Amino acid sequence: MEGNGEQKRRTSHDPVRALVVEAIEKIDSGMQTDDAIKSVTAGKQLRGLDYRFIQQLVNGATKMRRRLDHEINAYLTKPASQLHPRIRLVLRLGFYQLIFTDRVPDAAAVSESVNLSRFYTDDKLARLVNAVMRSRLREPEKVTFADKTADPVTYLGDFYSYPDYFVKYCLSEFGIDDTEKLLHYYNQPPLVTYRVNFLRAKPDEVTHELQENGVEFSFGRYLPEFIHIKQGGLPLEEALLSTGKVFIQDESAGMPVRLLNPKPGGNVIDLTAAPGGKSTYAAIRMRNKGRVTSIDKSAERLKLVVENAERLGIKIIAPVVCDMNEFKGRQQFDRVLLDPPCSGWGTAGKNADLRWTKTETDIEHLCNIQTKMIDRAARLVKPGGVLVYSTCTIIRQENDQIVEEFLLRNTEFEIDSAAQFFDETVVNDRGFVKTYPYIEDLDGAFCARLRRKLNP
Repeated sequence: MEGNGEQKRRTSHDPVRALVVEAIEKIDSGMQTDDAIKSVTAGKQLRGLDYRFIQQLVNGATKMRRRLDHEINAYLTKPASQLHPRIRLVLRLGFYQLIFTDRVPDAAAVSESVNLSRFYTDDKLARLVNAVMRSRLREPEKVTFADKTADPVTYLGDFYSYPDYFVKYCLSEFGIDDTEKLLHYYNQPPLVTYRVNFLRAKPDEVTHELQENGVEFSFGRYLPEFIHIKQGGLPLEEALLSTGKVFIQDESAGMPVRLLNPKPGGNVIDLTAAPGGKSTYAAIRMRNKGRVTSIDKSAERLKLVVENAERLGIKIIAPVVCDMNEFKGRQQFDRVLLDPPCSGWGTAGKNADLRWTKTETDIEHLCNIQTKMIDRAARLVKPGGVLVYSTCTIIRQENDQIVEEFLLRNTEFEIDSAAQFFDETVVNDRGFVKTYPYIEDLDGAFCARLRRKLNP
């Protein structure tokens, strides 16, 4: 009987929250957020409500890790980093529910955290968790932050939960007011954007279905076939996504294809194609006429391009498995699209772990890769043809600097200003497109249109 009592005591916990703790543990060990969630939920019979709750807690607690640890430390006699690893994660999860969720009662956040602590460790550590969380409820004033004026890097890093190097970069680039807007924006729950597939549906048909089902939306400011959904989740997933009437893609990610301006019958190459957002958009703008060569070094990821093309009804994509630097094709192309690996700092709101996995050293390494890739891409552009370089980052070294240095090395290329496609709100003096989430409500992104001279 005593053994049965012990078993009952140790299993009296919320299994859904336990999955959250295990997912965060995997993320802290280097796994990407989406992969961690898929890993811990695989084979589990979860209600849709539970799965969304897991996503919310995993993404939120991961984004806010620095802020949560800062607050937890205010109620401990030793740093949280010295606690039992899973107790530290349980406290992060508990504090996230106390501070950042409005649907979890405080009492439930405390009791469920205590139950998890007892399940993972013992009564002693469970009592510690109980005391720390109740102290946070009784004495929230114990949490203090650095002075924003005297030490803005520490204040912004602790309060909004970002690494110091990124805060420093933003302050130097945007100033404190816009930096704070940007950091705040990235902490909001991300929403999706649907790109209407002209091969399967007209925009009016899609918007009618959304309206009929009470889904609020707005049209893209720069690309009207993009529809911004004003609620969480994937509304009308079966009716719109599964049928290929729409494709999930941020409007900023469509802008490089608009710059590319592929024509029906043209010959286009996308040098880093997976999972296919830009390749499929180019093919649709070409009205399914011509050829889009889609290259990716991962056969598994290239399958996603093929699957997406099939669902969208696209017939002109030719997949090629290879590293773009080793592509042996001798022909040159009308349009070349290069979207190289980047730090992704324009999508920090949608990639919760990014702020803890990307470092300054990574950015330096990526810049070296980007430089080699753009030089290789240039050799595939025929005279009079167009090369579009694009990223989903807001870091200048990966954007303007890569392109400006490329132009110094490759005098047969010139900037073909984006002003012919977009208004001045997103086009800078050099003719490059730059988007910032706190201004346009889009992901942060960069793209430049470069033309190879006919007679250099």
